[in-house]
Amino acid sequence: MSVETKNAFAVWITGLPAAGKSTLTRALKDQLAEHGFDVAVLESDALRKVFTPEPQYDEKERATFYRQMAYVGALLVLHGTSVIFDATANRRVYRAMARAAIPKLIEVYVECALEKCVERDPKGIYQKARQGNASTVPGLQTSYEPPERPDVVVSGDSELPEHAAARVYAKLVEKGYVPSGS
Repeated sequence: MSVETKNAFAVWITGLPAAGKSTLTRALKDQLAEHGFDVAVLESDALRKVFTPEPQYDEKERATFYRQMAYVGALLVLHGTSVIFDATANRRVYRAMARAAIPKLIEVYVECALEKCVERDPKGIYQKARQGNASTVPGLQTSYEPPERPDVVVSGDSELPEHAAARVYAKLVEKGYVPSGS
């Protein structure tokens, strides 16, 4: 499914677990709201509870999950609702599914050192991995493939979320996805 709409767009925010994706998502959603945009946030943890209530996090399941996530995002954009994807999507191919289906999509890479992500660990993901209770944590036990050509790179360990969100917003303006006077 490929969609073309005049007003809707998508932003995929990717990075290691605990890199700062959700913090950036909240700041971007707030900035977009200030400019009159109501966006849907597709957050992977929330969607997993619906799509895969007992997730295994293996490659087959991840491929299915991210295909579903990209489909939902494309459907929303098709119907005029802009979307922020807040999801690690550890393989480039997962994010490419959304890019193929949504022409007005930018990819934002929240770059953050693994050590800093492990130190933050708000959901206890890395701790579970170190205790042997998780075996497929991206960046630790499973590879994470950063974007080859992200539209925006954010420093998850040093950049203020509001500043990063302003840079993402500026990229949306630059691409013509939002009007410069909004």
